[in-house]
Amino acid sequence: MYHLAQGLQGSNPLLNIAIFAAFVGVTLVVVLRASRNTRSAADYYAGGRAFSGPQNGIAIAGDYLSAASFLGIVGAIALYGYDGFLYSIGFLVAWLVALLLVAELLRNTGKYTMGDVLAFRMRQRPVRAAAATSTLMVSFFYLLAQMAGAGVLVSLLLGVSSGTGQALVISVVGVIMIVYVLVGGMKGTTWVQIIKAVLLITGAAVMTVWTLALHGFDFSGMLQAAVDRASSGEKLLNPGAKYGKSETSKLDFLSLGLALVLGTAGLPHVLMRFYTVPTAKEARRSVVWAIWLIGLFYLFSLVLGYGAAAIVGPEAIKSAPGSSNAAAPLLAQALGGPLLLGFIAAVAFATILAVVAGLTITASASFAHDIYANVIKRGKVEDKDAEVRVARITAVVIGAVAIVGGILARNQNVAFLVALAFAVAASANLPTILYSLFWKRFNTSGALWSIYGGLVTTVVLIVFSPAVSGTEESMLPGVDFHWFPLQNPGLVSIPAAFFFGWLGTVLSKEHLEEKYAEMEVRSLTGAGAEKASAH
Repeated sequence: MYHLAQGLQGSNPLLNIAIFAAFVGVTLVVVLRASRNTRSAADYYAGGRAFSGPQNGIAIAGDYLSAASFLGIVGAIALYGYDGFLYSIGFLVAWLVALLLVAELLRNTGKYTMGDVLAFRMRQRPVRAAAATSTLMVSFFYLLAQMAGAGVLVSLLLGVSSGTGQALVISVVGVIMIVYVLVGGMKGTTWVQIIKAVLLITGAAVMTVWTLALHGFDFSGMLQAAVDRASSGEKLLNPGAKYGKSETSKLDFLSLGLALVLGTAGLPHVLMRFYTVPTAKEARRSVVWAIWLIGLFYLFSLVLGYGAAAIVGPEAIKSAPGSSNAAAPLLAQALGGPLLLGFIAAVAFATILAVVAGLTITASASFAHDIYANVIKRGKVEDKDAEVRVARITAVVIGAVAIVGGILARNQNVAFLVALAFAVAASANLPTILYSLFWKRFNTSGALWSIYGGLVTTVVLIVFSPAVSGTEESMLPGVDFHWFPLQNPGLVSIPAAFFFGWLGTVLSKEHLEEKYAEMEVRSLTGAGAEKASAH
């Protein structure tokens, strides 16, 4: 899938580079303008809490619709039909969990990071260290996926097939992303995400209308054309093309679905977006906007996936460099030639840049705010600018690690790395956040058991799963040391993390109920929450 001998036929690498460069130029100007007001920690981490609900909703959509959403889901629908669309449904339903259980309560209780919420009613240092560890782990896996995706995408569109060329591309993405985060902070990053979300949804809308117009705006007719082109025929419209082959594959799909639905509400870079709005009401509005935009995009992906199957054909997609990831670019090329292909390629590239910048600022904020300011300095940072300075240094280090990791992981499956991040987020973060917000008896010991227990369980099950060894599609196809049958560990690791949280709490004699009453009032009413003017 990832050994690319040539770029797409008919692609114009010079045109693609020109459109990439134009996007990077415009966004750098926006980031530089935004950076003029980035002075305090609240400015750097939370954009001065100056974004409205709709603005933040568009930025959340920009953060969430990664390259895996755009390239991966359109490709999955084109090749597997119904089973591919289930990814979209999983990603969208996940937002209801975030809206109903997490968004407003988190905005009211925290300040900059997930560690703030947990430390509110528990022993500060051990809990913040655990929260930062899990944030860094999730961000790292997600960063690897995006960087590997950048290598694949640009190889596909520029015809860069050598390992050195791909490494150079990944390095360039990493350097631009570090500049965004260093210069613009959360404000600059948010504007990049807003621009990218508008471009992505507009590009998808144009292609959707164009594809339907070619079939006389008859969706059923387009489905029939897709069935006629596919060697699998009617199977493209029925469940089971990818996940119905055995009982294990059905369990695997259930496990993946659970990780996707519960993982979103535990993704640190999504949680951090709730702090960029001035009030809890705006946090709620931003999630509603995000749901509409993301839902609309996934409806477009249904048309684009089946449209690619009808117009390009599953066989042509499979044989193209990049395999299923090439479905959306190939459809763009079939519709509008090299110009539309160049635009869609630039949008996909912008998608990676924006998501990577959001992840980097989240990881650097977590390290600087939780570990440096509250664990190492015990909350007594004399120099007001020191914390932001540490965050910027951390961003450079994380960027460097992401570049090296992306180069090493460039031949790995992007969707697998993203699912890995979701499984870790759903297992290590979500149980702890929910217990913290809703269970009076929950204490420090329970939080530590839940975070570390969920983290270790997930990583161990992944290492010994078929995703890493034992099959031709594994990361290490030549060896076999797997004993866990499922590719995604969510079905086991998420309940295990909830159990660890309960067990750790019950075994500990620590009682923190008084603090819970204060947290409950704050989380439900917003009384005492961080205000827009707070520095």
